[in-house]
Amino acid sequence: MELSEARVAVVGLGLMGGSLAAALCARNACREVIGIARRQSSLHTALTLRFIHRGETDLCAGMADADIVVLCTPVGDILQKLGEIGPWLKPGALVLDVGSTKAAICAAMADLPAGIQPVGGHPMCGKESSGLTMAEPGLYQDRAFVLCPLDRTAVEARSLAEALVRAVGARPTYLEPARHDRLVAAISHLPFMLATSLVLAAERVGADDPILWSLAAGGFRDTSRVAAGSVPMMMDILATNRGPILDVLRLAQTELAELAESLRADDAAQLRQRLEAAAERRRRI
Repeated sequence: MELSEARVAVVGLGLMGGSLAAALCARNACREVIGIARRQSSLHTALTLRFIHRGETDLCAGMADADIVVLCTPVGDILQKLGEIGPWLKPGALVLDVGSTKAAICAAMADLPAGIQPVGGHPMCGKESSGLTMAEPGLYQDRAFVLCPLDRTAVEARSLAEALVRAVGARPTYLEPARHDRLVAAISHLPFMLATSLVLAAERVGADDPILWSLAAGGFRDTSRVAAGSVPMMMDILATNRGPILDVLRLAQTELAELAESLRADDAAQLRQRLEAAAERRRRI
C-alpha cells in the first residue's frame, strides 16, 4: 500500500499527535487522517484547525478502518493500549508510536496479533509546553525520527512507516530499541534530571534570599527549561528506562565530582581543559 491511499488514525491529539496529524493533512500525504481523543472538545479544535479530516472519541470505532495507527499518548498509556487494541485493528494494519522509550514498547508490540505490523517510533522533537494548542505542522521538519521495526515486521510495512516519517518532514533513523534507550538517556532524559537538580539547588539558595529568582536570566532559563516539562510523561520515561538513566546519572556525577575537585584544588589548567573540551563539543552539535 502507498501512503497516499492509507487511512491514518492518530491516537492522542496533544503536541505530538496534533502536529503529526496537522503535517499529514497540510501536505495531503494520505487518504484520510482520523483523530482519536478522549474529549469531544479536542476533536472540535482539531477539526477547526484542519488538523484532521474526522474525529472519534471511541478508540475501537476510530481504528476500525485505519491502515495505519499511530499511538501518540504518554508511554504508560501506549503500553496499556497495546494490550487492548489487538482485536480492533484492521488485518495487516501498521501500528506505530511516538513514545520516548522503545524497549518496553517494542516488547509489548511483539504481543500484537499475527499479521499486525508493528514499528516502534520516536521523533526527536518537542517543546516544554504540551497540548493541542501548541501543535504545529512543522514540528517534525528536519528532525530525526527513530524507527524500531520488529523482526516480524514486513518489508512493505517498514517502507510505509518510513514514507509517513518523510511525509511529515522528518528523517527516518533505524535503531535497535536498547541502543535507542541508551542514547536518549544521555541526550534527553539526563538533561531533564540535571535541569531538575539545577532548579532544586537554586531553590535551596533562594530559600532565605528570594531575590534570586528576579536575577535569573538567560543562562539559568536556558539550562533549566526542560524542568518545566510534563512530570507525568517523565515519570513514565523513568519507569521504562530506569537502567540506562541510572548509568548516565552516574557518569554525570563523576563529571561533576571531577569539576568540583579541580575547583577545590584551584587547578586552573584542568578546569580550562574540561571547559574548553565541552565548549568545542557543544559547538559541533
